[in-house]
Amino acid sequence: MGINNWPEGERPREKLIQRGAASLSDAELLAIFLRTGVVGKSAVDLARDLLTQFGTLTRLFAASQEEFCTIYGMGQAKYAQLQAVLEMSRRALQEVMRMGDALNSPSAVRDYLRLLLSGREQEVFLVVFLTAQNRVVASEEMFHGSLTQTSVYPREVVKRALYHNAAGVILAHNHPSGVAEPSQSDRLLTDTLKQALALVDVRVLDHFIVAGNGCLSFAERGMM
Repeated sequence: MGINNWPEGERPREKLIQRGAASLSDAELLAIFLRTGVVGKSAVDLARDLLTQFGTLTRLFAASQEEFCTIYGMGQAKYAQLQAVLEMSRRALQEVMRMGDALNSPSAVRDYLRLLLSGREQEVFLVVFLTAQNRVVASEEMFHGSLTQTSVYPREVVKRALYHNAAGVILAHNHPSGVAEPSQSDRLLTDTLKQALALVDVRVLDHFIVAGNGCLSFAERGMM
């Protein structure tokens, strides 16, 4: 039975309008994005297929075009739409960070980093460059590595900090393993970057590790 034949209060779109987006399940939100189903399957059924295939929204968002299009009913157009939605979300969160003190908007910073780094299959090292007032100047993915190790060159981080005339930085990287706990090498890297950046009067304000849906802060752990 198609969604149009469901009771009005159970249709995802009407439910969202009446109760708000937070009241919907992951499958219902995806169904609104998909808009239509295929023969024999409603949009909600298709959404459930996607979640069954990828396990979580995070993994779905990180899926390659090839992986996404293996699901029956999906194609390049839907993949392009999904990527556009994700990019708009990233830019919206980046605007929130740019508008004020990044340290006073920790949820925006975490949400931005999770959206950008969670679900990635290789390690990515990202630097957020800040003014003296902790406003975001830019964020850059600076290094990419294998599943277990990223080569990070302090000299390159210093060069980009000077290019942006940054007074401070927030470091971030992901753990594809899904475990957010910092390793000894993560701690050593943080100390190395702090020392290198201190030579040009740039402060390291925090280092985040994104793993799964978690986002660990070195500063909150007292490790800065």
